[in-house]
Amino acid sequence: MSTHAVTIKSLGAQGDGIAHCPDGTVYVPFALPGETVAIARVKDQGTVMSIAEASPERREPACRHFGPDGKNGTCGGCSLQHLSEDAYRAFKRDLVVSALKSKGLTPEIGDLVICRPGERRRAVFAARKTEKGLLLGFSQANSHHIVAIEECPVMSPGIVSRLDALRAIGITLPSNTEPFRMTVLETLSGLDISIEGIKSVSDKQRRTLTETVLSMRGIARVSLSGEILIEPQKPLLDFGGVSVSPPAGSFTQATKEAEDAMAELVLAHIGKSKRIADLFAGTGTFALRLARIGKVHAVEAEDKPLKALDFAARNTQGLKPVSVEKRDLFRRPLMTSELKNYDAVVFDPPRAGAEFQCKELARSTVKKIVAVSCNPLTLAHDISILMEGGYRLTRVTPVDQFLWSPHVEAVATLEK
Repeated sequence: MSTHAVTIKSLGAQGDGIAHCPDGTVYVPFALPGETVAIARVKDQGTVMSIAEASPERREPACRHFGPDGKNGTCGGCSLQHLSEDAYRAFKRDLVVSALKSKGLTPEIGDLVICRPGERRRAVFAARKTEKGLLLGFSQANSHHIVAIEECPVMSPGIVSRLDALRAIGITLPSNTEPFRMTVLETLSGLDISIEGIKSVSDKQRRTLTETVLSMRGIARVSLSGEILIEPQKPLLDFGGVSVSPPAGSFTQATKEAEDAMAELVLAHIGKSKRIADLFAGTGTFALRLARIGKVHAVEAEDKPLKALDFAARNTQGLKPVSVEKRDLFRRPLMTSELKNYDAVVFDPPRAGAEFQCKELARSTVKKIVAVSCNPLTLAHDISILMEGGYRLTRVTPVDQFLWSPHVEAVATLEK
């Protein structure tokens, strides 16, 4: 390890400050462009030791757990709390701009749909049983060390106010000190807690868990590896006026505000289309809203989310017909011959994107497409495939639902 002064030239895609040294690029977390900082360096990674000249864009972080000077350690959840609001929003938007430019695309890009503190309704905690109780928090970046948290300006008050309850629930299950995960989703009927990383629980542990949960308010469900251990109330989410009970541990958009904003963009572009396919549909985030416009075919690889979507559609009045299909779109994308049945297609794939599906869409006659993505790079790749097939990219809107992180969503609209 060596220590020396560097000048930060720019921010990298992960939010690290970038310094160019004679022997190569160095990445420095918590440093900002224009700053001169003393760092301890190991290969291409630098740790801020002191700041000789601070950027005017630097501000005080909102959380005690943030940064190299975090009072209780750096939790690893945020990387950009120290960046001013305007600069932060420009950084987030530029992630989408740069990804599209890498494919030669320069479409109209809207303003960033902003994310505010306290909106995050879903969090994945790291946990471990200790002699003093349950260690609950987030792992330091590039480390297995869990930093216990007492506050979090990102998460909803409904989760932060129940940290003690989460610890009380978590401590009932593990019989050793191996780390495990607790995914917590705030629903309309209470917290939905999904635990992973514990191999099994004894009858005694189940009884203790049951007694603990029943003594509390605001806990809807606790599950282990998809198995429901106790469910005092059905967890419920609202997708545009349709109530859905998501399966344990299923994917849910991180903030309702971002979900609503993306849905609004989807619905606006789809317009009055009568035959719509929603691909990678999950539990129906878009499909159930689209069913107020036209007939929807929802395709999803996992059985449980699809059943939740189907149940909600069948038990909600005022919707157009919703059909469902279990199908792995990575292995078996909807073919061009099948796509002729639709006026519009919406797809929201995992981070890997939807390359094979886009190749089929590019050859189709579908009039309108909406691509939703949490990865600007794969989104740019998918869009380039569609444009080669004759589609016109009309607009891209970046959406921030991962506050103070280097992750950003985007919604792209295309027409043929």
